[in-house]
Amino acid sequence: MESKAVQSSSRFDTLKWLVVFLLVAVGVVGNQYFSAESLLYRVLALVALAIVAGFVALQTVRGRRFAILLKEARVEIRKVVWPTRPELVQTTVIVVVFVLVVSLILWGMDSLISWLVAGFIG
Repeated sequence: MESKAVQSSSRFDTLKWLVVFLLVAVGVVGNQYFSAESLLYRVLALVALAIVAGFVALQTVRGRRFAILLKEARVEIRKVVWPTRPELVQTTVIVVVFVLVVSLILWGMDSLISWLVAGFIG
């Protein structure tokens, strides 16, 4: 029974995605056509079209799956243990010092190789 419901909703998914594509196209063409109008009005129209297109896209199977993915990602981000400010500063300083040391080593090796090649070539 579940697969039949998914099939019937996915039958209209192509039509829904076509509507989303048309809304985006109307936004792009309309923005170009009404380029002489106020930027505020054009932005408000584009935001309204984007909201409608997003709503239509969320009615599809892929759109629902994407919404679920976003909800699960938000839950996972809340589980992350973020570093404290002192840890962040300490780690940043370590990375900057390491990069400087490695860059000096590479500069020294490059200078040595350039000096050897110049001496070899003459």
